[in-house]
Amino acid sequence: MLLDYFFTVSEQVVILFILIGIGYLCGKFGFIEDISSKRMTDIVLYIVTPCVMINAYQIDFNPSILANLGITAICAISVHIISIILSGIIFRNGDASKNAVLKFGAIFSNCGFMSLPLQQAIIGQEGVLYGAAFIGIFNIVVWSYGVVCMSGNIKNLSIKSLIFNPGIIGVTVSLIIFLFSIKLPVVVREPVKYLASLNTPVPMLIIGYYLSKTQITTGLKDGKAWLASGLRLVVIPVICITAMLLIGIKGNILISIAIAASAPTAATTTMFATKFEKDTELSVNLVSLSTILSIVTMSCIVSVSQMLTN
Repeated sequence: MLLDYFFTVSEQVVILFILIGIGYLCGKFGFIEDISSKRMTDIVLYIVTPCVMINAYQIDFNPSILANLGITAICAISVHIISIILSGIIFRNGDASKNAVLKFGAIFSNCGFMSLPLQQAIIGQEGVLYGAAFIGIFNIVVWSYGVVCMSGNIKNLSIKSLIFNPGIIGVTVSLIIFLFSIKLPVVVREPVKYLASLNTPVPMLIIGYYLSKTQITTGLKDGKAWLASGLRLVVIPVICITAMLLIGIKGNILISIAIAASAPTAATTTMFATKFEKDTELSVNLVSLSTILSIVTMSCIVSVSQMLTN
């Protein structure tokens, strides 16, 4: 039975990696360049991701779903707290610039670009609901602790960035729509749905492009990148899934959290490393290495979580 779950999940992961491969080729042959990748990233962050959330929450209000969203949010907070503690213990000595990148990369998963498409494929609309809740917590933590972690200075923390970022705005609008059972008119709902459908292919192309611009062999030789990847891909999700099972959380919430918690290092790591002048090369290597390894680790962890929840 475990093998059946593994093949089901790995099939979805492989589909995503085929799209990543296309993005890789587009980068190698010049169909995607730096400026176009940045514009595509902006489109995903500021337009597509909010549309995914709004589209997912176009359902009638249901108290049980609201309760499940609350449980998911608590689980997401716990995942990030556990990640912060573990990364702080492991990467406390050595070069400050490298440690900032390693800690950030181990803590923050690619819960938007990699997780939402997989949650949607495996769980359906309910998976996107829970995935959106996880992203909401991710955005709060990344624009608070993440900024301090990467910059090394609490003065860089911006309340404006914390509140007015696309992830938080998208979750807020979506919750209002859900809580009041607001139904968008067809002329609005259909464009939102079409834009939401871009959430799978476009992010995968972007990840593939960034992979095409990295020296993957360099990342394979970096022991600390392997350590951070192991923490991000295996240790953190296993601890979190075990804790959830021990307190009786199962079903689609467990699977959704397992997907988000086992996703590779967030591409935001490179963006923050660049912004705060940290070790950018290490950040790219870490994102690349963890993304490649995740084709096996995500399949294993998510398939085990599916088996344990049934």
